[in-house]
Amino acid sequence: MSASRTKFYRDKQNGKVAGVCAGIADYTGIDPTIVRVASVVLLFATGWFFFLYVAAALIAPKKPAGLYGTPEDAKFWQGVRTNPRRSTAEVRSKLRDIDRRLADMETFYTSRNTRLASEIESLR
Repeated sequence: MSASRTKFYRDKQNGKVAGVCAGIADYTGIDPTIVRVASVVLLFATGWFFFLYVAAALIAPKKPAGLYGTPEDAKFWQGVRTNPRRSTAEVRSKLRDIDRRLADMETFYTSRNTRLASEIESLR
């Protein structure tokens, strides 16, 4: 079974206790320190938060090694998890830009550009 990049994992490698706060930080893209401080505040504000933390530590799987290839890859998947519609719009926009640039190159190459034709002939 392959690892899913959109699933929540405990990040034991970067975690302090069980890796739940580091996993939440990795999943949402929020700084781990902010998540840890919020967790401590919730722990003292509500008694039931401890049980949620323990349940998450027991239920959530550990983050597989090498889940993301690069930091840009990790940032992309965090964006997909938080707003999938925006991520698909960004990918669609990038593909449209590539298509437009490719069409511009094709137009330039197939046009009756005498300078380009003479350069190509000089290379032959």
